[in-house]
Formats: sequence, structure tokens, C-alpha cells
Amino acid sequence: MSIPPNDETINPETPRIVDLKADYPTLEPDLDYPALNLPSLKGKVSPQEWQARLDCACAYRLVHHFDMHDLIYNHISVRIAGTEEYLLNPFGMTYDEITASSLIKVDISGKVLFSPEFPAGLGYKFNPAGYVIHSAIHAARPEVAAIVHTHSLAGMAVSALSKGLLPMTQTAMRFDKVAYHDYEGVVLGLEEQQRLLADMGDCDALILRNHGLLTVGRSVGEAFNNMYRLERSCRSQLLAQACNDSIVIPAQDIIEKTNHMYRPGTRRPYGVLEWPAMRRLADRLDPSYRN
Repeated sequence: MSIPPNDETINPETPRIVDLKADYPTLEPDLDYPALNLPSLKGKVSPQEWQARLDCACAYRLVHHFDMHDLIYNHISVRIAGTEEYLLNPFGMTYDEITASSLIKVDISGKVLFSPEFPAGLGYKFNPAGYVIHSAIHAARPEVAAIVHTHSLAGMAVSALSKGLLPMTQTAMRFDKVAYHDYEGVVLGLEEQQRLLADMGDCDALILRNHGLLTVGRSVGEAFNNMYRLERSCRSQLLAQACNDSIVIPAQDIIEKTNHMYRPGTRRPYGVLEWPAMRRLADRLDPSYRN
């Protein structure tokens, strides 16, 4: 799919990430591996930031619960309302141990504005690859409140298929358009940002070829809902393709009719109805994400 380039640009003078050893710290943890009992930031940050932290931590727990995680890898970022600051996970924590107070706060330039005090020997930072992707999108698309990026098995498999995601199910037809970005290696060079943004355009779903999935949303609930639906679309497609039978693709007018019925302007913004239920689910599973 050809997507027109976004008019927003990233500062071309921003330096490239070249010193990987500096960006990925050498760790010397206590071999007893003590629990990460991080102090709560509740009441110490603005209400907007605390809300962003709660929703971001909840999204991490849900991605883990629905088996879309990849150990300590991948990223979910949430912009703090009214600012150009956003939250990222410390690179080294699994999704099921992320809490509201454990998230690192950075600005668009990558400057760390807050990082938790981890136990001695665990100098966790944010993942540089996460910064390259997330900072580009947050800078170019101010309407985006949250970004979810995964390396799920289904997402990686579909990302390597020549035809990509097929509109073969009602769930897949929900996406008006899906953008694609060709693989260029691990995303560490800032020069790739403009090509990624050009490929993504105004899409809310991006398939990173030979890599994984990425979705955005105007709220955390919308970004999560987009990823959940994209993931299920990929899983159902792979199940069908594994069968010794041809796949039925509905007529184009039916695909367009179905998509129209799912559009936010026709019904409601994605995630609005689901997110309160998702928060309740996270509370039932393990309310510690609120710490």
C-alpha cells in the first residue's frame, strides 16, 4: 500500500545513535535479585501524568495477559496530556512487572526527565530502538496519545508474507488501511525515522516488514484496541492459511461496507467502550500495576 508522506519532520541535526555499549548498560545486579519495590509517584506528579502512568502500565499488563509480549522487549509509550513528554518502559523489566511508577519519562529529544531509582547494579534505561520509533511518531503526529509495538508470533509471521494482512475476516475488515515499512535492520539509526513516517502516513496500523506490528491511538484504549484487533486478524489469517483450502475474500464493496460500519465516525471511537472493562480486568488479574 502506498501511503503519502507526512508533512511533519524530525530535526535532521539530531545525532545518530552509534554507541550501543553506552545505550545498553552493563549490569552487575545483586545475585539474590531483590524485588523491585519502587516508591509510588502518586501525589508527586501532575494528575495528567499520573493518569498517563496508570493507563500505560495497564496496557503493558494487558499485552502480557493476551500473550503479545516478547520478554523484556518491545515498547508501549503514552504521551502526557498537554505536553511533549511521554512514558516508556525501563529496558529490563517484563511487561507483567511494569507499574505506574516504574515508567521512564522522556521528551521528544530523548532527554530523560525522570527515571526510577533501581536497586544497585540495575541501571535500566529505555531501549534506544524504542526511542527511535516512538519519538518520531510522537513528534510528527501530535494527535497520537499512545503507541503499541509488538513482536508477537502472528505479527512477525504476517509481516513476512508478501501479501501482508488480508481482509478475510470481519475483524481484519475493521482496518480502513494498513501501512507497511520495509525492514532496514534493527531500528537504531535516526535517519530511518523519515522513511518510517512516510510509509505510515496517517494510518493507525503499521506492519513493520520482517519485524512486527505497531498501532497508535488518540487514547491508550484506542491504541490497545487497535493492536488487539490487528493481532487477532493476524492469528486468524495464519490459522486459515495453514489449512489445505483456498481462502474466501469478500467482494470489495462488502469489505468497504463493513469497514464503514466500524469507523469511529459511524459508531464511536475505538477503545472507548472497551477500556473501562480492560482496566477492571487488569485490576482483577493484578492491581499492582497501580503502584
